[in-house]
Amino acid sequence: MKAAGLRLQMFARDPVNLQLVGNLSLPRETAVYYTSLVTSAPGFQLASLPDSLVCYLSPSAVSDLDRKGALSLAQKITKNCVSSRICTGTGEERPAPSLTTEERQVATLLVNKFDHFPPDTLNALGQAAVGLSVSQIENGISDRDLHATIPSLSGVYGWSAEQSSAILNKLFSSGYQILGAQSLAALGSLVAGISSSKLQNLPPEVILEAIKIPEFVKQIESFPTALKMALVEKIASVAGSPVRLVKYIPNSLASYVPKSLLAFGEEKPNVQELNQKLWNREQAAMFFDDVIKAEPDFSRLSPSVLQGFTCAAANEMETERFRQLAKAMKQQNVRLGEDQLRCLVKRVTLNGIPKDLDNYPKDMLLFLSPSDYAGTGSCQQYVRNVGEANIDILQRDSPERKQLLLEAFACLKIPGTWVSEENTEILGHLVCDLSEEYIRNSGGSLLPQLNQCDSFTPTQEEAIRSVLGSGSTQFGPPSKWSASTLDELCGLFHVFDHIILQKIPRTILIPWLKNFVHDSPLPREQLASIVKNLLPSRGKREAACPPDKKITKEMVMDELMPIYYTPEELQACLQGVTLSEYLEQMAHYPFTDQQLAVLKKKLDELYPNGYPEKIIPLLGAISSLVTIDDIKKWNITSAATLAFLLSNRPPNEKASVIITQYMDSGSPLNVTALNAIGTRYICLLKEPQLQMIEPSNLKLANSLNPSACPQATKDILYPKAKQAFSEQRNQPPAYYNLIKPYLPGAPGEDLSALSNDNVNMDIRTFMSLKKDSVLNLTAGDVKGLLGLNLQDLVKQQYNSPARDWIHLQRQSELDKLRIGLSGGIPDGYITISPKLERPASASLSTSLSIFQLLPVLLLSFLLTLFLL
Repeated sequence: MKAAGLRLQMFARDPVNLQLVGNLSLPRETAVYYTSLVTSAPGFQLASLPDSLVCYLSPSAVSDLDRKGALSLAQKITKNCVSSRICTGTGEERPAPSLTTEERQVATLLVNKFDHFPPDTLNALGQAAVGLSVSQIENGISDRDLHATIPSLSGVYGWSAEQSSAILNKLFSSGYQILGAQSLAALGSLVAGISSSKLQNLPPEVILEAIKIPEFVKQIESFPTALKMALVEKIASVAGSPVRLVKYIPNSLASYVPKSLLAFGEEKPNVQELNQKLWNREQAAMFFDDVIKAEPDFSRLSPSVLQGFTCAAANEMETERFRQLAKAMKQQNVRLGEDQLRCLVKRVTLNGIPKDLDNYPKDMLLFLSPSDYAGTGSCQQYVRNVGEANIDILQRDSPERKQLLLEAFACLKIPGTWVSEENTEILGHLVCDLSEEYIRNSGGSLLPQLNQCDSFTPTQEEAIRSVLGSGSTQFGPPSKWSASTLDELCGLFHVFDHIILQKIPRTILIPWLKNFVHDSPLPREQLASIVKNLLPSRGKREAACPPDKKITKEMVMDELMPIYYTPEELQACLQGVTLSEYLEQMAHYPFTDQQLAVLKKKLDELYPNGYPEKIIPLLGAISSLVTIDDIKKWNITSAATLAFLLSNRPPNEKASVIITQYMDSGSPLNVTALNAIGTRYICLLKEPQLQMIEPSNLKLANSLNPSACPQATKDILYPKAKQAFSEQRNQPPAYYNLIKPYLPGAPGEDLSALSNDNVNMDIRTFMSLKKDSVLNLTAGDVKGLLGLNLQDLVKQQYNSPARDWIHLQRQSELDKLRIGLSGGIPDGYITISPKLERPASASLSTSLSIFQLLPVLLLSFLLTLFLL
């Protein structure tokens, strides 16, 4: 390995060879490795590096530059790296690219060569200005110089929220004004730092003109959620109708449009414009019925639109046309939810199992069996298709998912607990449900498929570690692994323990880990677990910071900082002022809980009377360690701060205090606040807080589902929701989609009225309805509500409120439903209203049984009198 590296260095020192490589279009990983190898060669001059490779420099390669060399390199980076990563002139919406750890470190090193930043320096730094710290922005740049360099700074990509906010706050405080759309767009990449309040104060016409400017639209992706919502609100206020709103809204904002604003009513939707935007499933459900009536060719509909499929729309379609719709979903690879798929299966199989099941979405097969598939192909083909389906639609321990695995084993005739490579390939995603015995006994044959699984049980994880640690798999022992091996096993990386990680060569692991941490989809908790396994098992307590552990600005910018410091070293080496200045970056690094505790202690020492509100949104994972006593010291006035704190999913007790602190400050339950509270915490609101919710805000908020709340909460929210969506009442599909989450608080008369709208309510929603309201429904009402899902009532007939409703109905009325329900009142029996008082301990079913026996008792009494 060393010999190969030496030969490459000798090759690289030849100017002709170096220029030759510089002209090649290398993959990023190769370019990074080659650039590192070249710049580490003895006597190498950075000025001789080809321009195409300056984008891949490591921090060590630029640490010795003087100011002149730093400016020269910065200009090369701006010229060669920015243009290659940002495409302009096409009008296409593209999110601004993110910076790698090395790019940010290099920029910081170049910026730190200077103490002050006059216009000529800032302009020359160009893209490297992204290395400016908040302190340098606030103290190293004069107001006048900042005004002069906005054209340059606005073209820099990769600003953090704290950096862009600091620049704009300084700019606005010195008198800068947004006079129109052009001056707003002129802020370029800095615009993400504008406050929601300032944006909301701009005239709507300014926003409408700004979203016509490609340079402005390109920046929207980097906006924080609160800013995106504010922008949508301004656009909606100008649009005035769903058709115009869809036309105006940029694609990067489409998923933030409140679904209540997408009810078209008498308007005809422009299907082509709807197709061009990325909607979420709930939004698409609002206009799905309108679209399928307007579009004769379903294959022209985008996956984004097709995912809005509703059962109500399905029930109105002829069977053949519906099957065309289902096949279009297969062609477009549309992902549907469980309730949607169950409805899809019912309609597709209404007149028997079609012979061409392979032309329908594979996820449908999760609700069928090999015998249903027999007309299309073999059971082996059925298993293969199920293995390619999204089995996570079904809960891991659900009877249906377990049955799928049993059917697969029976079909493939898998003996014992050993699975061949051939059967592993056929099982596909079903491999994720195999127990530890199969993983151990099948050696490494299961690993490629297990690498695709989202999660494992603890026993599965232990089995995977045992198999990999044995070194007997196709990947060999961990001590021999390369970067390509880690690439192959990246889906299993989060289950590696201390033993495996310590065996992987450090020279391989650390460079690979830099890219993995930067781009990893793993949650911070799993990354922190990896960090914990990489740290020494027992940290050495240090009274003072070791000389080689001094925390520099470059180190602070390194996402792998957590693996270089034990909690004890972090305590000794990290200065509170450094943490405060770089809090936004550091709080998102995968620190362990012990390391996070050190960070929190440093902040507590800096702010003994409570954290100022401006730093609360920057806490990141540190917020998980704050206590209720900490929160009570805070002044929470911003809905954006509330949103950040609740986005970390604190325990209910802590969340309740956060909400109370927000509301005690006099802040309103506006749309941003309601979205922050969401379904997860809506049940924590007390009656006075719930009463403060305005229907107009509820209308624009994301769906709140209070089905798990106390009945009092449901009863308060339902009339507010009914008022909020009253304008859509004459649009049954749209109204039902909007009011559905709030129906557990609906009175019986409203449910009866809804039964006339062909809503095809799913059984889960029906079982969540208020018991008293359900008992007031007739058999016709229930049939009208459930529609295509009426048969599902049979599975719930022994559960309340279905059971209690059945006992109140005449059996002859139940028989008219033709689904086999029993337990109703026999004809000829006298029914007595259940409103009669009864002991509190008596169940409704017991009382009803007594009522049904009264005619018999009365007849016996009369017969006795006659015989006497």
